[in-house]
Amino acid sequence: MSDALERGRVLLAKTNPELETILRDRYDDMLPDMAETLVEWSFGRQYAREGLDMKTRTLCTVAALTAMGAQTTPQLKVNIENARAAGASQREIAEAIWQMALYGGMPAAINGLNAAKEVFEASTTSNVYSE
Repeated sequence: MSDALERGRVLLAKTNPELETILRDRYDDMLPDMAETLVEWSFGRQYAREGLDMKTRTLCTVAALTAMGAQTTPQLKVNIENARAAGASQREIAEAIWQMALYGGMPAAINGLNAAKEVFEASTTSNVYSE
């Protein structure tokens, strides 16, 4: 196992412990090792980098997915949950989404707020991440 894969799995254990299994069950029959590659590259190499704390990284991700528009709603919802687990408040998440009205447009921001509202209403996630 690579160091990056191990770092990614450690990180996911704190924020979204089911994600690798969900991805493996959904995609690995079609694209073997997709889940492991995503965990290694995205979480073990990107999210685990020094320079930004996890809360900031997840808020950046929420903002970027919001600006990209409604086609990213499933990923946005997962990353809103990750941001909550990393310590972001509902207000911080909503503000990051709303800021994207300037860059992705008002429809993208409203779609993002709708996704956040759904996650907040359904979520049992608390701020569990600690560095």
